[in-house]
Amino acid sequence: MKAIEIVIAPDSFKGSLTAVAAADAMERGILKAAAKSGVKVNIKKVPMADGGEGTVEAVISAAGGRIVKTQALDPLGREIESFFGLLPDGTAVIEMAAASGLNLLKPEERNPMRTTTYGTGQLIKEALNCGSRKLIVGIGGSATNDGGVGMAQALGVRFLDPEGREIGFGGGELSKIARIDASKLDPRVEEAEIVVACDVKNVLCGPQGASAVYGPQKGATPEMVEILDQNLRHLSAMIKRDLGKEVADVPGAGAAGGLGAGLMAFLGARIKPGIEIITEITRLEEKVKNADIVITGEGSTDGQTLFGKVPLGIARIARRWGTPAICISGSLKKGYEALYEEGMTALFSISTGPMTLEEAMGRGEELLEETTENVFRLYFTRGDE
Repeated sequence: MKAIEIVIAPDSFKGSLTAVAAADAMERGILKAAAKSGVKVNIKKVPMADGGEGTVEAVISAAGGRIVKTQALDPLGREIESFFGLLPDGTAVIEMAAASGLNLLKPEERNPMRTTTYGTGQLIKEALNCGSRKLIVGIGGSATNDGGVGMAQALGVRFLDPEGREIGFGGGELSKIARIDASKLDPRVEEAEIVVACDVKNVLCGPQGASAVYGPQKGATPEMVEILDQNLRHLSAMIKRDLGKEVADVPGAGAAGGLGAGLMAFLGARIKPGIEIITEITRLEEKVKNADIVITGEGSTDGQTLFGKVPLGIARIARRWGTPAICISGSLKKGYEALYEEGMTALFSISTGPMTLEEAMGRGEELLEETTENVFRLYFTRGDE
């Protein structure tokens, strides 16, 4: 009997499971179903990410390489132990959440008027110190709204007030910028190719900009949102005047509190959908091409998944090669049905009955394993193997 080729390619179940843990739970469920059904399986695990928290772990797990630990400043300027990944070819994989992420702050500490991306700049600098000249920077999960100014400060760019003094940290300081001096930018930046892994298309300012859409979840009050938006407008005007670059209206400029715009303006980076970058690194397409079925999942699948999340990328690859694709997520919410039109064969929730969100997240590994086993019990009884 020929073994059934199965690709497991989930995203993380945020707050519950990393992508690696999710893939392991799915594998256990499949192996249980296979043992009870008497079929042979050949499983390839390809943990996925789209640029947010967990990107480094997923990429290193799938493509090899190593984790480099280093010191960096957190969003409030406190020194912490952080990290980035180095692939076998020397490419550095950085997730800004490892230094500037919302996950590093207590709820009462969230304040985008004060938080900085300086630590992300330190990670970029350390990757350059390690010899990397291709850097992939994932910018999901930020605690910041400083337009990437802190990141640029860590790499030598100076943001001066009318008296010629450097401004401080945080989105609340941007209105003080009278001049941008990029003459001291780390020269190695010009030698590097920097690609931004980003799964949102927000522009920098306005109703769909960084401050209005994402500011509140980072602790911004309505009054703060208005100030932060005005400050990013001022920053974009200074970038245009002093650097000759227009980034405000580029899709993705508003990602991570404007870090997308900052990476483009100060480091010459280009933005690319995170799922495309990760699928290239992991060679996912060739694995799906030769598979009998692919399984993916995430914490919550809904209409937002259609804006570049992992299950969308998996569905489209599967459709190209005629491979059945299953999505098993923590929850299915309004809009998930649109994935059927993109190539997803079936979608399931791991919830087995009424339960609180806390209970579901606490039991995520167990529930994911159980649901995967149940789904594959059905798949293995098709009778055509």
